[in-house]
Amino acid sequence: MSKAFAATQPAAGGSMPFTLPELPYAQNALEPHISANTLSFHHGKHHQAYVTNLNNLVKDTPLASASLEQVIMESAKDPAKAGIFNNAAQIWNHTFYWHSMKPNGGGAPKDDIAKRIDPDFGGYDQFKEAFKQAGATQFGSGWAWLVLDGGKLKVTKTPNADLPMAHGQKALLTMDVWEHAYYLDYQNKRPDYIATFLDKLVNWEFAERNLQG
Repeated sequence: MSKAFAATQPAAGGSMPFTLPELPYAQNALEPHISANTLSFHHGKHHQAYVTNLNNLVKDTPLASASLEQVIMESAKDPAKAGIFNNAAQIWNHTFYWHSMKPNGGGAPKDDIAKRIDPDFGGYDQFKEAFKQAGATQFGSGWAWLVLDGGKLKVTKTPNADLPMAHGQKALLTMDVWEHAYYLDYQNKRPDYIATFLDKLVNWEFAERNLQG
């Protein structure tokens, strides 16, 4: 877990150990690209439901006093804890996704991450096509990621709640491709949403902090 992202995680402890993290911007801050209506449902309903479910699932168990990352890793390989993993990972994934976007974001990165993209992908345009492909070809619900894996930047995709930390990778940024992430604003046009994410929303400063953290 990178130090850059640790502060955004729900804190453990108390009768309700996990709480819904606040958005890092106002609900209307990403308009016109993602509407306040979408964020109201996506954050206030979907994200909140994962928090509520996880609290109910870990109540009166040792996991109630664990960190979110500990819950994820302890449940990732245990089929009997699939429900716990799915809800814990979705809390983490969504929090990471909110921070992967910012108002007036998008475009090519700068700083060290830009220097890493050139040798690892052959250039920003090649990264962009790989990321678009990952998001567009994730069948059903899931996520597209930029990760650090074995010292190299890679684009990957995961289904449902799965996430890089369960595979020994370090997440740098993510894009949600569950339908509720884009359907109110883009209907069935997932490629349009993906292009907008890269061109208008992606938060490269967050990715840089994760790379350095």
